[in-house]
Amino acid sequence: MAAAAREHVEKIRRERYYIGRVEQNPLAEDMHQAVNYLSQELYSKDVHFLMELVQNAEDNEYPGGVAPSLEFLVTSNDITGSGASSTLLIFNNEKGFSKSNIESICRVGKSTKKGNRDKGYIGEKGIGFKSVFLISSQPHIFSSGYQIKFNEKPCAECNIGYIVPEWVESRPSLSDVKQIYGCSKNLPATCIILPLKDEKVTAVKQQLSSLHPEMLLFLSKIRQLSVREDNCNPRGSTVSEIAISSEKNYQIRKNMHAESYTLHLSAQEDGNEQECGYYMWRQKFPVKPENRVDKRTEIDEWVITLAFPQDERLSRGNELSPGVYAFLPTEMVTNFPFIIQADFLLASSREAILFDSPWNKGILESVPSAFLNAFVALVKSRADAPAMSLPSMFCFLPVNPSLIPLLEPVRSGIKDKVLLESIVPCESHTSQKIFCKPGAVARLKPTFWDILGKARESGVDLKNLSTHGTYILSSHFDKSTHNSVLAFLGVKSVSSEWYAKCIEGSNLLKEVHEQLYLEIISFVVDNWQFFFSGTNMLSIPLLKYVDRNNVISFWSISRASQSSDRLCLVSEKKYISWLISWNQEFLSSRRFFLPPTTQTALEDFPRKSTVIQWLHRHANVESASVYSYGLTVVSSLNTDRRPVIAFAHFLYHSSQKGHLESYNLADLCRVMPVIDSYGNVVKTRSSILVPAKGSKWIELIGTNPWTNENYVELHADYKSAGCFAGNYTSEGQLLSFIKTQLHASDVPFIHPPNASFPTVSSPLTVGNAILLLQWIQNLKTRRVTLPARFLSCVQQGSWLMTSVGYKPPNESFLSNSEWSNLLQDGSSFVDIPMIDQQFYQNKLHEYKEELKEIGVRFEFRDASAYIGSRLMSMAASNMLTRENVYALLRLIRFLQQKVLSPSELINHVKDARWMKSTLGYMSPASCIVYDSEWAVASCISNQPFLDVKFYGEDILAYKPELKLLGVLVGFENNYQLVIDNFKFSSAAVTCDATVLILKCIRYVSSCDDFLKKLKELKWLKTSMGFRAPNESFLLEPEWECLLKVFDGIPVVDVGFYESKISSYKEELKKTGLIIRFEEASKAIGNIFKKMVLKSSLTKVTVLALLASYRQLRKQSPIPVELFNGMRNEKWLRTSLGFRSPSDAILYDEEWKSLSPIADLPFINDDDSHDGLSKEIHGYKHELKGLGVTTEVKDGARFVISGLNFPKHPVNISAATVLSLLRSIRSWLACTTKFPKDFGERISSCRWLRTTLGYKCPDESILFDRKQSYIYKEDGPFIDESFYGSEIASFKDVLAEIGAIVDVRSGHGLIAQHLRNHKDSATISRIYMYLKECNWEPMDKKSDWIWIPNERESGSWVSPRSCVLHDPDNLFSRQLHVLGKYYEGKLLDFFSSAFGSKNTEKLLSGCVKVPVCVDGKIILSQKEDVFIPDDLLLKDLFDKFDKESFFIWYPSCSLPSVSLARLNNIYGSIGVRAISKAVEKNNSFTLEDRSCRKVDQRELLSVGLLQIVLAFLADPALDISIEERHRMVSWLLNVVVLETDRPITVGYRVNLSGGRSVDVKASRMLRWERVNAKLYTQRRNGAASCYKEKIVFATNFADEIAQGLLFEMADQITSLAELIKIGSLVDFQEAAVEYLLRSRNLQLFPEDEAFLNAASLGQSPCKQKFLVSYA
Repeated sequence: MAAAAREHVEKIRRERYYIGRVEQNPLAEDMHQAVNYLSQELYSKDVHFLMELVQNAEDNEYPGGVAPSLEFLVTSNDITGSGASSTLLIFNNEKGFSKSNIESICRVGKSTKKGNRDKGYIGEKGIGFKSVFLISSQPHIFSSGYQIKFNEKPCAECNIGYIVPEWVESRPSLSDVKQIYGCSKNLPATCIILPLKDEKVTAVKQQLSSLHPEMLLFLSKIRQLSVREDNCNPRGSTVSEIAISSEKNYQIRKNMHAESYTLHLSAQEDGNEQECGYYMWRQKFPVKPENRVDKRTEIDEWVITLAFPQDERLSRGNELSPGVYAFLPTEMVTNFPFIIQADFLLASSREAILFDSPWNKGILESVPSAFLNAFVALVKSRADAPAMSLPSMFCFLPVNPSLIPLLEPVRSGIKDKVLLESIVPCESHTSQKIFCKPGAVARLKPTFWDILGKARESGVDLKNLSTHGTYILSSHFDKSTHNSVLAFLGVKSVSSEWYAKCIEGSNLLKEVHEQLYLEIISFVVDNWQFFFSGTNMLSIPLLKYVDRNNVISFWSISRASQSSDRLCLVSEKKYISWLISWNQEFLSSRRFFLPPTTQTALEDFPRKSTVIQWLHRHANVESASVYSYGLTVVSSLNTDRRPVIAFAHFLYHSSQKGHLESYNLADLCRVMPVIDSYGNVVKTRSSILVPAKGSKWIELIGTNPWTNENYVELHADYKSAGCFAGNYTSEGQLLSFIKTQLHASDVPFIHPPNASFPTVSSPLTVGNAILLLQWIQNLKTRRVTLPARFLSCVQQGSWLMTSVGYKPPNESFLSNSEWSNLLQDGSSFVDIPMIDQQFYQNKLHEYKEELKEIGVRFEFRDASAYIGSRLMSMAASNMLTRENVYALLRLIRFLQQKVLSPSELINHVKDARWMKSTLGYMSPASCIVYDSEWAVASCISNQPFLDVKFYGEDILAYKPELKLLGVLVGFENNYQLVIDNFKFSSAAVTCDATVLILKCIRYVSSCDDFLKKLKELKWLKTSMGFRAPNESFLLEPEWECLLKVFDGIPVVDVGFYESKISSYKEELKKTGLIIRFEEASKAIGNIFKKMVLKSSLTKVTVLALLASYRQLRKQSPIPVELFNGMRNEKWLRTSLGFRSPSDAILYDEEWKSLSPIADLPFINDDDSHDGLSKEIHGYKHELKGLGVTTEVKDGARFVISGLNFPKHPVNISAATVLSLLRSIRSWLACTTKFPKDFGERISSCRWLRTTLGYKCPDESILFDRKQSYIYKEDGPFIDESFYGSEIASFKDVLAEIGAIVDVRSGHGLIAQHLRNHKDSATISRIYMYLKECNWEPMDKKSDWIWIPNERESGSWVSPRSCVLHDPDNLFSRQLHVLGKYYEGKLLDFFSSAFGSKNTEKLLSGCVKVPVCVDGKIILSQKEDVFIPDDLLLKDLFDKFDKESFFIWYPSCSLPSVSLARLNNIYGSIGVRAISKAVEKNNSFTLEDRSCRKVDQRELLSVGLLQIVLAFLADPALDISIEERHRMVSWLLNVVVLETDRPITVGYRVNLSGGRSVDVKASRMLRWERVNAKLYTQRRNGAASCYKEKIVFATNFADEIAQGLLFEMADQITSLAELIKIGSLVDFQEAAVEYLLRSRNLQLFPEDEAFLNAASLGQSPCKQKFLVSYA
């Protein structure tokens, strides 16, 4: 074998590479370079050599009886003698290399696998082995006697590297290899030895250490793979060793082109073993024509395998597991919970699949279908699988987005298909599993699941939860751990209405125990605000209560919250029975209590506070204590006397039993109504009086005078005994309770109201007077404040005996005899009433304090005050004469002589206006005794002097007494009086008067009003006459120069005032006199402003003002106000009118270039009447200091704001434009924003000169010479030849004003001028420029495309009239084919920019398609035309003669396009297939009286029942015995009715414009399963023809199958096919038996027993028995 192998190698060297031959191989160098390029560039990572070797091993052939394996071994032993530090050996137990294999590996692109892809080969083009040169320069192969090596260096004999084989003579030998592999083991047939390049050793070891454990997952041959290291020291191992193995269990799917199996992978690494089972789904899909590619021409079916890991996936370390395999793993981490395997086309790096490949696109489009089939099989394959195991299957759904965006269509495709599948497990009350579409299923809240579980445990029959209008998700699935899956499926939560229906319909509240009842309430509470509020939860009976008959009933929340009745919770358990028993007495309270058991359970309920709070807020449930219940009852009591008396007894007994705290009892007593002496119920009261009989108050007061003040006299009923709510009260107990608690009282304990009583208005007996004083004494003892009106009537009533008769207490005196006699002697004109103590038996001294309280006076000062009051009352009535005044003065003098204080007398008279003055009657304190000191003051003030003429000169003898009364005697620096009575007359303002005024200002601390008045009066003598202070100046030398500028300044007349006024500068300042320099500056500044307003500044004034400014600006301080006025006021005359200095320009020659384009405010410097002459330039420095712009560089703002372009831009010079740009740049240096209207002014005029004429800035482009792909003449580029090269330096400025300075950004403007060009070369150049700029037009319908013609001209056309290519020459007569005129790059541009289409895209935009009507081809809306994929439906709609509904197909004489291809084209542009578009109407109406009953056996036979039962008994369907017998019973129970009327089914298609077309087809039968009636259309005897027979058989089979399998739609077709065949053979026994066996179906014994027990046409009674049996 070895000799033959060596001879084969030598032959290759000689014949292919010319080794040993004289002539040279002419292709040697080319072959070497080709192989070198492929080996270096094909793969991007070292790992790919490893993948290629595994791939080659998978493609190898293996002898029978062996487990294909692949082993990688790394050794540090240099067995090849090449000097390598490490060597990699690969062992494979394949059959070994054949001659063809050797010849293939010695070539490029000559693989033995080529063309054998359909036979399971997974390698690509035979280049894989060459990749080992990336890690090894001398790979060796030992196999089937071959011992060869290759070298990357060119062979010295043929100058070719890589593919020239060289026989291995000595090292290594087979014994060397076997020693490393293991002497005790058989050496595999093939060994590849790779001495590693030094720089690749680490990378190779890393890749081997990271070999993924799932490598074998999709390999059909290799079952074992290992990586190990030959190292004498295990601790020094540099490779992570691993051993991987796999095994399979197959299950073939009969109903689809698929198979499933379970694959177990195990991996041992570093002594640790991992295992994982994978559910594998392998399905084939036909390759679509549009997805075929050259690399896979021999493949007609895609084989897609999906792997679903049943445990944690095998992995190494923390590396992410790949999600896409092409037999071997790629590096694509998908984030999907399953793995996709298919024969993908890979990138050269093997890192990822080629997403733009049609082949791969077709595979990915098939993945959702494969996934759905696998998923359905997973979920529904085992009927006996426990329901709790189903949710785990849903973890395979791709819930999370893929880490690779291009795989999102796969994820969305899976989602779309799953959403249409009945796959979600639902709750069922039977053992039968129910699956529904995700959109039809809803979730419950976890808390409600807990409640339902507890309810079931307690024996509540919940029936089927889905009977409340919604399919409910399986409780095993409805967990928070599945939230992401359920969200992906779009499973929503049930509506709030469902919970209400469930709670009410399942009778939950009445059957559950109290604890669970509270949990239900708690559930409602927790979800109220955002879920149940405003729903039907409001209206279901939810809240328990005890009614008046002591029966537990229910209220809804709506009833509880909206009714005036209220539910109550008792705050303490011990009061429940007490309140419920008393509640029977107070029907008006409208209160009902929750049952005691509910309240007791609520006490221990964990969420008690939350539930109670919700009951309060939303159900208006009240928490009732004895106290609060009492308040409720009180508010409900009306005019019925019994409840009022009962409530008093309730309070009495509640108090006795300790159910009420004292303060609560007091509150209730305070608000409780009582019954008065007239029998009326009184709710409002201020006090309660004891009954009149035997009371003291009746003697003093008489009848109750305070009824209006709500003083109530109690009724006698309160004395009687009574029995209420089972509690007895003896006589007198209740009244005693009321006296204690309601404070019913008698004199002297009554608290009087703020009201009078009539008995004190007339004399009282001595006894009643003493009783009244005792009453007052008792009130004072208890510190009760006497009410005002009560006290007033006592004080003012004339009931007290005095020396002058009965008097009110407040006019009576009680004193000792000394001062009493003295006052009588000294005051003969006033009588004083003294109390007659003897009349009251000298007992009044015991009530001295009480007498004081009611107004009786005891002191001398009181008597003095009385005398004074009497005198003032005389004065008030004009009865006080001059003699009375003298008498008063004498009395004051008399009292002083007797050493008695007259102060009280004086205090009572000094403030009244009774003393006559020169200004009328005044109070003494307001009068003045005139003397010489008041002479000057009387000139400027109007004072009230004492009228000596009236009183006579004798009055002056009483100056001490007058002074005591408050009369002012002497001036005594009373400057305030001067200010208070100030009067102004310019004639009276002498120098002394002026000084007095200034003294008043100096000595009176607060005289603001006086100063305000002085500021407005003209009382200062100035050079301009009398002026107000704020108009006058006190001259200072420092600002005297301003007088030369401004005439008529009023200066204070120092000669008039001499030196007297100089010491009052501060006072003068307060009056507003202008003294300080700053004030003078401000005042002169105001004068300046007035002159500016009047435009009265002359040339002389202006120049003088500037001269003063020059002088004063050097002084300190400066006249700020004047200077500010000069800066801010508009006083400079300019060419644009008066301007402030900051808005004016002093002209020079630099401004000349800007004048044509801007209105500028130059100062008028001519010699005219209004001009300031050239002298103004002499003040340039001063003008600049005031803000005038004197240089162009500072005047950008004037240019910006005054911009005004001329109508004709030809008048704008280049210098003007450049100056303008400089000004704009200066402006931008200071701010980033232009004035509001600047943008409009500069962009609305065409002033920039371009190669296409004058343009606005935003219509211009700055040319860039570096952009070689565009010429100046191609667009509106700024004319650099006109402006010079300097224009380019203003790039930033031009950009700010809107010009385009980046040529690539000017595509819009260049495109606007595109149609001005006629030269094809120029237009193509512009197209290329627009393509580079990614330009697209806003209006793609315009004429954008240039079509050249033969006359070196052309025309502009719309893109809509163009196509890119037309290889079949379909549109060349109607459309312009752009491929004739433009190269490929521009065609791409036309497609992206203008939407130009190829032929297929053009078709996709069609809105009308051809139909044939009356032999003519016309166009019809595609919504009204259909593809005839169902010929029966086509026949029905073809009978509709008004229009044609189906697409037109060309005759065979036209160029051939297959019907399938035409259908695909029509479908791609939106034409619907008739089978998908049609809507079926199954409605059926037929009166029984038009029918006649016939024997079942005429239609239903035993053979039919056998076929149905055998089909349902198929183990694959997993239908229980009971269930299938029940289904057959539906047939046995039908009543067959025959009718002469046709039985039809309706079909409808909806057309455009809201139209629709309806047709009908004969069905011959109709099974109304709900009504158990089978209608059949009468036939005339036996079938007259085969057609009628097969039509009937088809209709009969469809109707029976649909009626039986309405819940198993996917099985209807299979059963219908069996029944149709049976019907055609008339259900003959032998034929039916063969038919069943041919379909692998049979009847089981229990089914045969059922059929034997049943018979067609039996009595209804027996039918019912069969139903029960089933």
